[in-house]
Amino acid sequence: MPKVSYSDKEREYIRQSLLETGLQFIAKQGVQHTTIEQIYKKVGISRTFFYTFFSSKEDLVVESLYFQQPKILEYITTLINDNSLSWKEALTTFLETCCYGNGIVVLTIEEQQMIFKRLSFESYALFRRKQEQLFEDILRYFGIKPSKERVQLFINLSLMLIIFQKAIPTSLPLLIPEAAKETADFQIKTIVNYLESMKQQ
Repeated sequence: MPKVSYSDKEREYIRQSLLETGLQFIAKQGVQHTTIEQIYKKVGISRTFFYTFFSSKEDLVVESLYFQQPKILEYITTLINDNSLSWKEALTTFLETCCYGNGIVVLTIEEQQMIFKRLSFESYALFRRKQEQLFEDILRYFGIKPSKERVQLFINLSLMLIIFQKAIPTSLPLLIPEAAKETADFQIKTIVNYLESMKQQ
């Protein structure tokens, strides 16, 4: 028989479990192939109870991206504190991890279109603020003094790299898939060199 009531602590635990599980499914199979049913069954709750936490799958996806942000910063801290890695190697490893998966979720072109056309103006504005704060923190963690212009450029350079890699060949069929990795490696090297010049200023 299902439990009738939950404490605030239990509800917070279930909510975090839903976000963690959602991230795992999205990282493995993408937004479009991830269903609410997969998530709530994995956590062990009912569909009805799921909707007391999130109004839609899109809401869960966006909240999962927020939930992921401190984990990204924790990963960067691990890289920076790894004495076997130079500054450039740590930054390169971070960008490669973002680019090639390994648990960090970045939405594809189609996923972005699907999610953000359902967001309200207020929700989209909140997402942009949280996104800019994350990338500002990333620059700061790597010892780069952030400015609004630097943060915005870093967002575009990073997401263009990652989304480009995910988009070949399905969303960008005229590009050459055999050269995708070499292209991404070139972009990573360019971003790293650019950020290094910022760090030295």
